[in-house]
Amino acid sequence: MILSKWLPALLGGALAAQCALAITLNVDDENSLKSAAKTVAVDMMNYYNDRESKAIPGKLDGTWWEGGSMFMILIQYWFLTGDSQFNSAVQDGMYWQQGDDNFFPANYSQYLGNDDQVFWGLAAITAAELNYPERSGQPSWVSLAQGVFNTQVPRWDTSSCHGGMRWQIWPYQPGYTTKNAISNGGLFQLAARLALYTNNATYATWAERIWDWSASTPLLRKTWVIADTTSSESQCTDHGDYQWSYNYATYISGAAYMYNYTNGTQKWLEGIDGLVGTSSQFYPTSSTFGNANGNILSEITCEPILKCDRNQVTFKAYFSSWLAFMTLIVPGTSDLVMPKLKTSATAAALTCTGLSDGSHCGTKWYTQSWDGTDSLENQMAVLGVLNANLVPFKNKAPFTADTGGTSKSNPSAGTNSSDVEAPQLNTVRTGDRAGAGILTVVFVTGWAVAITWMVRGG
Repeated sequence: MILSKWLPALLGGALAAQCALAITLNVDDENSLKSAAKTVAVDMMNYYNDRESKAIPGKLDGTWWEGGSMFMILIQYWFLTGDSQFNSAVQDGMYWQQGDDNFFPANYSQYLGNDDQVFWGLAAITAAELNYPERSGQPSWVSLAQGVFNTQVPRWDTSSCHGGMRWQIWPYQPGYTTKNAISNGGLFQLAARLALYTNNATYATWAERIWDWSASTPLLRKTWVIADTTSSESQCTDHGDYQWSYNYATYISGAAYMYNYTNGTQKWLEGIDGLVGTSSQFYPTSSTFGNANGNILSEITCEPILKCDRNQVTFKAYFSSWLAFMTLIVPGTSDLVMPKLKTSATAAALTCTGLSDGSHCGTKWYTQSWDGTDSLENQMAVLGVLNANLVPFKNKAPFTADTGGTSKSNPSAGTNSSDVEAPQLNTVRTGDRAGAGILTVVFVTGWAVAITWMVRGG
């Protein structure tokens, strides 16, 4: 009887204490955003520091690619907040996993997909564009991104579908016959960003080739709906139609860089407008998504059925941050994307009341309260949308080699072995962009090279 008498008071006190620890956020105040982002980042890095694989810098338990994506978000965080407390961990991980200057380390190369590798390349080009600190004696950030490009381009597969990147790299992998949006969109985005940073036409030629090829398949439909997958067995006529936010974001981001690189070509603006329009589906209005009311970002394929795996939980981080950075290089896009990224950040922060410290974030932002889940990936997703809301306050476009970027290009990066030939890159002046030059990359190899890589990867 004594317990029942005091239980409501005890519970009320516990809830009050938890609410007192919750993240408070005003998305219109830069300091409030920075404070919230720091809290979320610290909790994310606590997961990283407590992992079983912590003896291997950059390696997360049970996954390799997420290390690169996490570092990409942390690089943005540093640029937007000035908080350098995680820089050593980011540098340690990026350099440890660099492989042969191409983020294809032997310990993991036998089971990687092209999408796994390209995310590390996207982290590296992010570091180059934001003048992230480099260590003496280590390869430059942009050269590591170039190394990824140089090892991926020879895998462009013309044996089926007249081109395209396979999802997985080796014939013994179950995803080898799949050509998917994120592998192709990821290389498209990387090529577009390299084109803008280096002002070199070869990268732009490849970006346009990947976009045009994608548009010839269900991966990038004329209706601006992106299919997640298609297959080489069907000559890329079939399609897996799961809708994922990061597929849209990677093509939108690449189109934004190409729009800037080409000084405003209409083709790229049409792509941006079309894909931003169809990506409105990730702001659902259905009552299934609580009080989202079309204003809160959701991973619609998995969240309502409680089936998001750890990879899928992170997708909102990339969607948020890539679209926010787009607003710095494509005039007039801020009003298209920032209002809903603001409401999404507000909702996301309201989920950060979990666990004993009362600041761990949930998965389903539309609940606007903690949903009982906690993970490094949850924190990454929320940090991504907080970063996005800091972009307008920073209001500084990504650097290029012509506008103050300090990371030095190495066009032959990642090609030290005999199984990779570097593309011949032509120096192009800014005024020559619209008439970008001739593709000089050697196409793929095939099974013999695959065997060589497998032996080397072991």
